[in-house]
Amino acid sequence: MAQRTSAGGPTIAVRRVYDPVDPDDGLRVLVDRLWPRGITKADAHLDDWAKELTPSTELRRALHGGSLTEAEFRTRYRAELDSPAAESARTALLTRAGTGRVTLLTAVRDPSHSHVPALIAYLTEKT
Repeated sequence: MAQRTSAGGPTIAVRRVYDPVDPDDGLRVLVDRLWPRGITKADAHLDDWAKELTPSTELRRALHGGSLTEAEFRTRYRAELDSPAAESARTALLTRAGTGRVTLLTAVRDPSHSHVPALIAYLTEKT
């Protein structure tokens, strides 16, 4: 799942942090708030860990605990992404990536059913 941002921005790809490093990954950015189990920082080959772009602990727990629907989660996550800290992290990430490739790394088994699609929408809509 790769997607180019508008206005000639970077191509955004998503992979699991446990997948082997690909020479075409470009900028490798972990987008999980918690460090993934069973992998060392050296083995992850990260360029950045964008904690400011991840759901808060409270929001993540509410989603996984079943007290939020996916739609409610997306609404609340979007509100968190509109914070000055997230905006600053988004700008820094997109500036650093330029027109190259950014690979968002996550430990979740199925990134399409996580916070990652909402994050990609956020990253691509504001460029």
